[in-house]
Amino acid sequence: MSARELLALVLQSGRPGESALDVAGNLLGAYGSLAALARALPEELAAFGGVGEAKAAALVAALRLGRLAAADAVPAALRSGEDVAAAALRELADARRERVIVLVCDAANRVRRVVSVSEGAVDRSLFPVREILNAVLRHDGRAFAVAHNHPSGDPEPSEADLRATDELSVAARTVGLRFLDHVVVAGGEWRSAVRERR
Repeated sequence: MSARELLALVLQSGRPGESALDVAGNLLGAYGSLAALARALPEELAAFGGVGEAKAAALVAALRLGRLAAADAVPAALRSGEDVAAAALRELADARRERVIVLVCDAANRVRRVVSVSEGAVDRSLFPVREILNAVLRHDGRAFAVAHNHPSGDPEPSEADLRATDELSVAARTVGLRFLDHVVVAGGEWRSAVRERR
């Protein structure tokens, strides 16, 4: 079934003059993609013609269930940028402001904990190197990866992102930690700032 048809099943009914399929199509058209729709706030959805509070709650629940199901596919160990991106996309999919998360790993690069270390403005995040390292050490990590989102929709690492990557790499070596990667996500796309530096 298409995304439109699945949304129509969740909605169950439309409104006068429009079927559930019509309302589902309007929602997808207004938000541009299923990923963007999944980031919508319940009150935004409730205000959309033909939705209302009950259907908005059902939509939010269905989309969240989809993300939880996708989380089962996230690898337990981080072996590549793809693994870091999969974990980051799960954590940052709903973020409307830039957020920086740390994936704290054991000696075998198995994810022990995900820690959010900062949240910035819509177009800017803070990248606290000391706080990132403290989060890893506080949770007995031996290795770590960092990820943050770009709400602008462009996953290309900025110059500030690349500088932060360099600082983290040096600082991690200084305290005896393995820095695995720094991934920038936007929508469903991602880029590795570590690869950009090579």
